[in-house]
Amino acid sequence: MKKIATIVLCGAIVVGCGMSNMGKGSLIGSGAGAALGAGIGYLIGGNGQGAAIGAAVGTAVGAGTGALIGNKMDKKAEELAALENAQVETVTDVNGLKAIKVTFDSGILFDFNKSALKPEARTQLTKFATEMNDMKETNITVYGHTDNKGDASVNKKISTQRAETVAKFLQNKGIAAERITAEGLSYDFPVADNSTAEGRAQNRRVEIYISANEEMIKEAEAGTLK
Repeated sequence: MKKIATIVLCGAIVVGCGMSNMGKGSLIGSGAGAALGAGIGYLIGGNGQGAAIGAAVGTAVGAGTGALIGNKMDKKAEELAALENAQVETVTDVNGLKAIKVTFDSGILFDFNKSALKPEARTQLTKFATEMNDMKETNITVYGHTDNKGDASVNKKISTQRAETVAKFLQNKGIAAERITAEGLSYDFPVADNSTAEGRAQNRRVEIYISANEEMIKEAEAGTLK
């Protein structure tokens, strides 16, 4: 399993989206013509640093390639929307390609201040891993987030432990370790107001990003992506 470091970022669009993860999952931003939900492939922090979504391939990707990958991502996003207590949306990765973001409220996955998965969390993550069996040409990035209560180092630790716990669980369910990246981002990327209990609850979350890897991009460029 890989880890990644934060990357200095300029001129990107701020990510921001409130959510309610109770009950059946939801799908936001699906459809080939829909607006993308998370800027241009980075999460932005107030310190001017960002965390990457996907791995850069180093070359420009054509519109036709992007359309094929976008259609595949749209279909998978619709399937993942059946997950309980999850928010699913389409976003843009570092290559300008459509990717998928799946957000779980930390309260669904973990007990307060713990990093062991709840039984119901194991069920939903097992379903997630099963849904990804037919999409092996992707990278999986797991980010853990906290609210801003408590010491920064403590929040960094718990967010990292939670991200790694989810990543290791997905690995045990058949997702190859080399495809998975895990990182704890503490409280640097809030999606809601940390001054309220409701906002802090929304900020305590785990995000899983699904992005095209080089193999998928090559298949799309060759016109063989199905």
